[in-house]
Amino acid sequence: MLSSTARRRLPPLHALRAFEAAARHLSFKQAAAELAVTPTAISHHVRLLEKTLGVPLFERRTRRVSLTSAGKDLYPVLRESFDAIAEAALRLRTPSARKVVTLSATVAFTARWLVPRVSAFQQANPDIDLRLHASDEPADLHAGVADAAIRYGTGNYPGLKAEKLLRDSFAPVCSPRLKLRRPEELATQTLIHFEWRYLRSNNPTWPRWLRLAGVGNIRPKANLVFTDESHAIQAAVAGQGVALLSLMLVSDEIKRGTLVQPFKPSLEGYQYWLVYRIDAQHSTSISGLRRWIRTELGLT
Repeated sequence: MLSSTARRRLPPLHALRAFEAAARHLSFKQAAAELAVTPTAISHHVRLLEKTLGVPLFERRTRRVSLTSAGKDLYPVLRESFDAIAEAALRLRTPSARKVVTLSATVAFTARWLVPRVSAFQQANPDIDLRLHASDEPADLHAGVADAAIRYGTGNYPGLKAEKLLRDSFAPVCSPRLKLRRPEELATQTLIHFEWRYLRSNNPTWPRWLRLAGVGNIRPKANLVFTDESHAIQAAVAGQGVALLSLMLVSDEIKRGTLVQPFKPSLEGYQYWLVYRIDAQHSTSISGLRRWIRTELGLT
């Protein structure tokens, strides 16, 4: 374990700020305009940071730059940290009598499940303003990026209170216009996939589902792959194929009839958790979040 002193041996802050701006714009010139310095100064700061860390952060090409693997690791950490600092400064400059609670979740979960239910939170908590932080990078709750988060996984979140919500399940869903009845009919369809952030053998994927359904030898007409789960859902609604999707995230579409689950079985997914700092578990804001989410899930 590093001591608190060792953990605070940070690289020069002006170099970190220059790198974050350059990484966000993928341009030294635009970063310089934002920070009101010259492109040469940005380049100098970035090289100082690279020398301090001992790794290259950018690949420099004619007229453009791109992040190295080390730069891709560092950038989201700095982006989240600077956002948290800016938000804290804004709150101090513009004090309000109203409470604000920030809930973080993945982009797909925020768009598909949280946003349609915001009005219920506002009605139940008229004195608390809700801020939704959508990011596929886990928010650092200890750094104040968010007050709470919806996490999807095994529940191992050191230093945080993790409250079990429900386990997800995945099944084939599609537009009712496709008129599917049997798994064997998948051979005539496009299978829609989305890429999991972490590659694990127990991820709910089409090959696993096909084996479970006893049709593992089927070869679909085509495959359509998205990097984002929300886009896979949109493609399924548009009738572009059959997607293996979280039944929780498409519950509203199934209720409206824009998507159907044409046949079984379903694959067990991971568990949804509500996580927050242990020292915040008795705050009125966290209590409001807990009641809202559990009510919407039918857990109260």
